[in-house]
Amino acid sequence: MYSLLSRLLHEMEERRPAVLVSIAAENGSAPRGVGSQMLVNETGRISGTIGGGRLEKRSEETALALIAERRSLMKHFGLDLSGGPDSLGMACGGDVTVLFQFIPWDDGAWWELACAATEALRENRPGWLVLRTDGGTPALLDGTGAAVLGTAPAGAPPVRAALLGDRLCLPLPVGARVVIFGAGHIARALAPLLRTINFRPVVFDDRPEYADPAAFPEAEAVICGDFRNIQASIDVTPEDYVVIMTSGHLHDLEAEEQMLRRKTAYVGVIGSRSKIAYVSQRLREAGISEDAIASVHTPIGTPIRAVTPEEIAVSIAGELIYERACRRDAAGEKASKE
Repeated sequence: MYSLLSRLLHEMEERRPAVLVSIAAENGSAPRGVGSQMLVNETGRISGTIGGGRLEKRSEETALALIAERRSLMKHFGLDLSGGPDSLGMACGGDVTVLFQFIPWDDGAWWELACAATEALRENRPGWLVLRTDGGTPALLDGTGAAVLGTAPAGAPPVRAALLGDRLCLPLPVGARVVIFGAGHIARALAPLLRTINFRPVVFDDRPEYADPAAFPEAEAVICGDFRNIQASIDVTPEDYVVIMTSGHLHDLEAEEQMLRRKTAYVGVIGSRSKIAYVSQRLREAGISEDAIASVHTPIGTPIRAVTPEEIAVSIAGELIYERACRRDAAGEKASKE
């Protein structure tokens, strides 16, 4: 959403109208979930995606027509082979409802909202973008559901993207934080990759020459701290993902023991089988439960026979994507949305 709203601001600065295209509802099998978005200007799609294929093509054509007509629209599409007027001739078998929000380049309310929303996303502040199905003035809510701009709908916001009456409520996609213990070659490959898949990397090391912010421009923070007392430098929360790959067995053990004494979303540790056995035994001696030890993803990453730092970073990123999707499924949230 950040790149999409940033592009919208650019279009408005260039005095070009646009249409914000959002999946508002779905039923059955569909390429993307509720909340997936793309932006269309007079030349076609310029940012985002709602799933590609015929749905995206037809939606792009609809958006182009609406720019010429200067109006918004809600439209239903059948992702089937029925041959009906709304059928796209697709074999998915489901259907979707798409909201087409026309945005004039000189719309002050949209300009203010897009500026405020991109600022919130830059600062990782949760909130909600609320679109009206009639194309009226949108609203921006904070994480509690209180209105920052516009008018908040009645009741608390939903737990995930949803169409509630004449309002489409979309959470600001503040990515999950990944705390990387160890600032070596793999961390340097992993941090920028995590940014591209909507994670927020934080890098922690005890060596000042490695804990260098200039080496990790994509990181949310780079911390030089003591592996024996991690909490003194960073508060790791139950929503954080933890990746442990320090400069040696001792620091790995110190970080892993501290992380297993608290609740986190994920703990992954790099290492060979012999190292895993050694560390696991030391953790048992330190009083860490067998269930906690068994919860650790080690060797870290999906088994793609990765060798280079870049390949290992891809394998770690793949495992994090999977674990995030599992958490979304457990919460009843579509993993396919942006």
